[in-house]
Amino acid sequence: MIRGAVFFDVDGTLTPTSSGQHLAEFLGYAKVIQEVQAGYGAGTLSSQEAAVLEARGWATRTPTEVRGFMESLPLVDGIAETVLWCRQHQLAPVLATLAWDIVGTQLCDRYGFDRACGPRLELVDGRYSGKVAEQFDELSKRDFAVSVAVELGVDPKRCVAVGDGRSDLPLFAAVGLAIAFNATPAARAAAHVSIDGTDLRAVLPLLGAWLNAMPISGK
Repeated sequence: MIRGAVFFDVDGTLTPTSSGQHLAEFLGYAKVIQEVQAGYGAGTLSSQEAAVLEARGWATRTPTEVRGFMESLPLVDGIAETVLWCRQHQLAPVLATLAWDIVGTQLCDRYGFDRACGPRLELVDGRYSGKVAEQFDELSKRDFAVSVAVELGVDPKRCVAVGDGRSDLPLFAAVGLAIAFNATPAARAAAHVSIDGTDLRAVLPLLGAWLNAMPISGK
């Protein structure tokens, strides 16, 4: 029986810095990405505009190369243990993120998340073209989470979101428990509760208390 879902953000939540910034170091355009992500965080760039600018740096690279770069992605501690806890308590662990789809896919393979969302890069003859094949923004992220809840047969209010920034705000408003983890002031203000730390297991007491207070029937 699935009692609900926990939607985890990636950039700034599972990673101390963004996956895009990390990959940009290898792809050779770190300064550009730093400026792009600062613009998105400040609200001067939309997620679509940021994605177009980020995608250019991937041109001519292959998925195999990028997966290799991902091996050194810095991550918070306790991810595997938190995913296991969720499964043991009938909560589906899901990645709800604006990180590129290859990032979410690799984290799902590594840690056992159910699935992930995210923008998709265009591939031409096995190499990235430098263009975006599918856009994804903060509203798409919320809609993805709601659709997952519907598929699982649970109300979104019986779900949790763990995130840190601007892209999490619509999702925070849709779920029953919003946890701001190492978050920006805006995310903290929108969340039900805030917590800081270097280990994702810091959210488990919050999840446990919320789960214990939630009727099993959902009524």
